[in-house]
Amino acid sequence: MVPLTMSVAATSSEIHPLRLSLCEIEYTSEKQILSINLKLFLTDVNEAIVFDPKSKELAFCQPNEAARAEPMLLDYLNRFFHVKTNGKVLDLKIKSKKLSGEGDNTALWVYFEHSQKQPVTTLEIKNAVFTDLFFDQNNIVYVHVNGGSKSLMLNKKTPSYQMKF
Repeated sequence: MVPLTMSVAATSSEIHPLRLSLCEIEYTSEKQILSINLKLFLTDVNEAIVFDPKSKELAFCQPNEAARAEPMLLDYLNRFFHVKTNGKVLDLKIKSKKLSGEGDNTALWVYFEHSQKQPVTTLEIKNAVFTDLFFDQNNIVYVHVNGGSKSLMLNKKTPSYQMKF
């Protein structure tokens, strides 16, 4: 995965947040598994779900994680994110998740796996996460299918992309 920086200096005394998420999708015919890795900044996740970027209410990946945290995250993601293979939307179930970083740069990594027995002939990715909150949100997507790779930048104006193999 490519490391992301949360902010860039606008002036020497002013910091402007860079609104990004990162997604990596991998598939090989040999493994017959399509994996999806999402990197979302925790402040953005909290803003989207409980409307408070500094909230500790859901406590993702902590011993006191709220029972409703994962279902709320999936509900949000299902509204703004999907992957279709061969015209069929994948049913996303979280395989695992973890936190990395600290402070405002804390990222929530969410991992999905889907058994894909049929070869992937078409792939559609919709990644509009946080575009409902931030006009300048950009969602970087890396796609690796059977040795070929493509990178995409999805946003409010272009939330989805279709590929044929």
